[in-house]
Amino acid sequence: MSGWPYPAPEDDGAAQHLAPGLTLPDISLPSTAGGALSLARLAGRWIVFIYPWTGRLGLSNPPNWDDIAGAHGSTPEAEGFRDSHEAYRAAGCEILGISGQATADQQEFAARVRLTFPLLSDADASLKTALNLPVFETGGVTYLKRLTLVLSNGTIERAVYPVHPPHTHAHDLLAALTA
Repeated sequence: MSGWPYPAPEDDGAAQHLAPGLTLPDISLPSTAGGALSLARLAGRWIVFIYPWTGRLGLSNPPNWDDIAGAHGSTPEAEGFRDSHEAYRAAGCEILGISGQATADQQEFAARVRLTFPLLSDADASLKTALNLPVFETGGVTYLKRLTLVLSNGTIERAVYPVHPPHTHAHDLLAALTA
């Protein structure tokens, strides 16, 4: 078993269109490292993990969060990529995370858990809309579903969806990529 105590997401087919060979749209997203980045303009191989939301100290989770399959796990997933970052680099990959949260919230999170890579904000939903990314809603707010893209020079090489369990995803993906 996965050892993950929250409901596992099912493959609802919402990411089937994110197929190998798809070139990403040239949309710049604000980065926690400053400035903005476009996935379409990234040279080399990149791991882009898309996650729903990270909590902030003192704030409650969104309504019904514990019951939504795939909602929990953004912090352990990001920490897994942080802890594996050098191994990904050794395998020729760089890492980015994306959520719909505002850059300021992402900066707080990145500092708190000491991330070694930037997070990009899709708070205006431009990437979500352009790529028709899978989403869920709770409490009147739309969140991105957990998804990972392996990119090569702005083109999808591989999409992992659904991602489960999130706390071992970085390690599992690295093992698959280096096998």
